[in-house]
Amino acid sequence: MEETLKQQPSNCIKVVLFGPESTGKTTLAQQLARHYNSVWVPEYAREYLQDKWNNERKTCEPHDLLPIALGQMRLENDLAQKTDTVLICDTDLLETKVYSEVYYSGTCDPLLEKYALENTYDLYFLTYIDTPWEADDLRDKPNEREEMYNAFKDALISTNKPFVVLKGNKKERLQKAIDHIDQLMQ
Repeated sequence: MEETLKQQPSNCIKVVLFGPESTGKTTLAQQLARHYNSVWVPEYAREYLQDKWNNERKTCEPHDLLPIALGQMRLENDLAQKTDTVLICDTDLLETKVYSEVYYSGTCDPLLEKYALENTYDLYFLTYIDTPWEADDLRDKPNEREEMYNAFKDALISTNKPFVVLKGNKKERLQKAIDHIDQLMQ
């Protein structure tokens, strides 16, 4: 199992869209992939948890986090082989770790935590909470957006990850992300 949580070598720049739910990460991931004619890694947890909700009417539980992490890394490792420019990741294991700690009293599976800290990315884009909340079956913290944002920001700071905060409308966020990715590609 450990090998499947580990990043495989690749020849691309990797950036992560990181932050609370309903802050525009998926939209931005798709826009960036289109701009760079590259690929983006969707958030595996959405598919996994939507299937669980549709079939069992249950939300995420602690035992779901390792299967989610495994699915996320399988997607990332597969898609990283399909580009030699930039890989846009809609999330990463550090985001899963943050959710685990916030939702489950500060706990995180040791294996998930190990790879959340060991896997590396060239840059994180921390998405701010200045976008309108969009409800769906899985989103559940519309009144705790600031606390969630702070948890994500604290995780990036405490793990010394390189990050840029994205604020503003879709066009402003996209341009700022492009400017930073272009600098990485030079």
